[in-house]
Amino acid sequence: MRILLVEDDDRIAKPLAEDLRHQHHVVDMAFDGIQGQNYALSITYDLILLDLMLPKLDGINLCQQLRSLGYTGFVLMLTAKDTTTDKVIGLDAGADDYLVKPFELEELSARIRALSRRPPQLQPHIRRYGKLEINLASHTVTYGEAALNLTPKEYLILECFLYNPTQVFTRSMLLDRLWEVDKVAGENTIKTHITNLRHKLKSVGSQEIAIETVYGVGYRLLRSNK
Repeated sequence: MRILLVEDDDRIAKPLAEDLRHQHHVVDMAFDGIQGQNYALSITYDLILLDLMLPKLDGINLCQQLRSLGYTGFVLMLTAKDTTTDKVIGLDAGADDYLVKPFELEELSARIRALSRRPPQLQPHIRRYGKLEINLASHTVTYGEAALNLTPKEYLILECFLYNPTQVFTRSMLLDRLWEVDKVAGENTIKTHITNLRHKLKSVGSQEIAIETVYGVGYRLLRSNK
């Protein structure tokens, strides 16, 4: 997932972002409501983790504005306010879930997994394309009975392909989806990761699944009919 974390407290935001990155998520951080709004309107996020008590623009108004402007991703609110009324206000503003501080990272991870399973086309924890299988809970990938040992970025690229089989991704699209805004990476980085993914698929005997180059455009995942 590409996640936007909008939280003004460094003591919460930085370790939380680091933990999410260890789980193979791409995480951008915003430290006030206006910065969060600018990020959310310029980048496509799967999930926004949104604190309610923010400087410049509070989380309730930010959520309402994003929904009114057509944001369709998930919003999970994080707040110390724990009354039923507060929760109702947050959910009515457009949030999909509500987590009260302090919380355990394991619970947040479980809620993110639960949100990721909401689209009906997704099977719980598992995404398959032919013999290729990705486990969203354990962040492992197998082809048949063989495990693929992937780097975090290789995993994220393959996850992107598996969520959108046959879609063509340009290098710039993959950079936008899978690298944080404050990280510098060039298009040759994508080419290197794609080459490594192809080698690893070949090493486990994959003849059914291939990453095809669409010349002049980008890459897509194809399944052979053989």
